[in-house]
Amino acid sequence: MGCCILYSLYMTSIAANLQAVRARVATACNAAGREVESVQLLAVSKTWPAESVREAVVAGQRAFGENYVQEAVDKAAELAKHGLGPDLEWHFIGPLQSNKTRLVAENFAWVHSVDRLKIAQRLAAQRPTGFTPLQVCIQVNVSGENSKSGCATDQVSALAHSVAALPGLRLRGLMAIPEPSEDRDLQRRRFAMLRNVCEHLNDEGLTLDTLSMGMSHDLEAAIMEGATIVRVGTAIFGARA
Repeated sequence: MGCCILYSLYMTSIAANLQAVRARVATACNAAGREVESVQLLAVSKTWPAESVREAVVAGQRAFGENYVQEAVDKAAELAKHGLGPDLEWHFIGPLQSNKTRLVAENFAWVHSVDRLKIAQRLAAQRPTGFTPLQVCIQVNVSGENSKSGCATDQVSALAHSVAALPGLRLRGLMAIPEPSEDRDLQRRRFAMLRNVCEHLNDEGLTLDTLSMGMSHDLEAAIMEGATIVRVGTAIFGARA
């Protein structure tokens, strides 16, 4: 009986957390003068089991972000056994190694973390014939941290035009993971930098429509600066061990 009660509370927690995050997104959109539908909530389910994803699906969530390729593939396969799969959208959001590109090209709808041409070329070559184009974002290092993945801002233009020309891919926009900060002004400056880079690329002839930025602690600042996808894990699934 105790286990059943705990499981019920766990299920309720994910559903309640999703509701709370959606309310935060709606409030932020209202403050920014934007339509709620202009921002997609991506539930970051990395390290969480398939059962956690299933509970989020029951609560109405359909798009999930993963950092670890094999974990994500196994999780999707487990969910498919229970009839959950065709309507779920899997986004790869972590650093991508060359030896993992085939699995990503074959199993994901989106990749947010392209930061060099070699990775994009491998994804393009390995996207199966007949699949819809792989939706791609270029990760930009807006905080200039040496330890942070992402393309330098002064190199984004060359990479973006090269990626946009590859078959099998559709370049949708840019992604960033700024340094953690509780300073709302700093948060907004980092996100504004990504938005400005995106605007410059569109001025150069590209047609980008996606800004993947903002997480549990700073999604409001990201939405104020134009985020179209916010990537939220902790506020939905809880703190990771």
